[in-house]
Amino acid sequence: MKKQISQLPSWIVSTHFLYLVVFLLLPIACLAQVVTGSNGSDGAFNPTATNTIINMADHPNGVYQYTSVNIPSSVTVTFTPNANNTPVVWLVQNSVVINGTVDVSGQAANGSQGGIGGPGGWAGGSGGVLGTPGQGPGGGTTSAGGNFSGQYNYGNAFLVPLLGGSGGGGTVSGGNGGGGGGGGAILIAASGTITLKGYITSDGGNGGGNWYGTSGGGSGGAVRLVASQITGSGWLNTVGGNSGGGNGMIRFDAYQNAYSGGANGTMSQGSQFIIIPSAGQLPQLTVISVAGVPVSASPTGELVTPDAVLSAQQNNPIPFVVSCANLPLNTQITVNVKPANGSPISAVGYNNTGTQASSTATVSLNIPRGGGLIYATAATGN
Repeated sequence: MKKQISQLPSWIVSTHFLYLVVFLLLPIACLAQVVTGSNGSDGAFNPTATNTIINMADHPNGVYQYTSVNIPSSVTVTFTPNANNTPVVWLVQNSVVINGTVDVSGQAANGSQGGIGGPGGWAGGSGGVLGTPGQGPGGGTTSAGGNFSGQYNYGNAFLVPLLGGSGGGGTVSGGNGGGGGGGGAILIAASGTITLKGYITSDGGNGGGNWYGTSGGGSGGAVRLVASQITGSGWLNTVGGNSGGGNGMIRFDAYQNAYSGGANGTMSQGSQFIIIPSAGQLPQLTVISVAGVPVSASPTGELVTPDAVLSAQQNNPIPFVVSCANLPLNTQITVNVKPANGSPISAVGYNNTGTQASSTATVSLNIPRGGGLIYATAATGN
């Protein structure tokens, strides 16, 4: 199957990303206490096992509703992502105390196989003859030299929406190593105090390879803390993997910020208390067709299972149709294409057909033959 795909003379769309970059002008809440909306249905989270693994399969939306959280210094909490690969969201009625470690980091590459992203993060590309780019909007490209790491460059300072890190690209010759997985994303919101004396980590995984060359590391992910008060002397990490993986983002939203610890990553702080926007109200983008060929509604992100295959007779420029929801008309829409081999390209269009609730944009691009990744982004101040 790999050999057949490598010989296809047409463009293969390996995935499309439905993530929108929205720079929101958000109101500042005026309550003295954060209202998380937690119903407490998951009870108190007080793990005692040294290595506690949370399997997110029974929480397909990634949202946990705790009464309180207390993680002892001897405990490390990690996660098995759910089928939807959602970020981790802890809504807590009372307070959170983290003396141990909460880890949503991406995994390192395993030989030529790309590392898995943390929950809400993207996987690294595979290495070898059919090497692939890292997944995610900032995924690293592939090349014979390696060093093509994931970058966290599509999240906004508010971390709304909450996005994990992108994967590093695999090498196509030489080291043949896979790329590192992107760090995951976690939101912890507490009506009381968040006390961090331990660690919250969302690092990108390291790329693989050997002395011929090292593949790209995954980018760091995202950590957002929301509470009436944030305190403690712990540490937060959203560091990229080896070979230049980009650092992720950290956001504090609190009425009182008494935190005296450290942080590695791009950090911002404020008093923006929108925790989870109302269902159906967030802007959304979906690449629905390429040159008239429908794109799979469940993208795989792998060249071996392409989401759309174009005819060898298809000529440039190629029209891309992007479906938009809850987005003002005439918003600038950018379609980005990352060929498996070659430099990324992009073009701009506008969603000038339809209504704010449901509209479309058509963007045309000249793309090379072969395989790669496609995704759409938009930016608005509304």
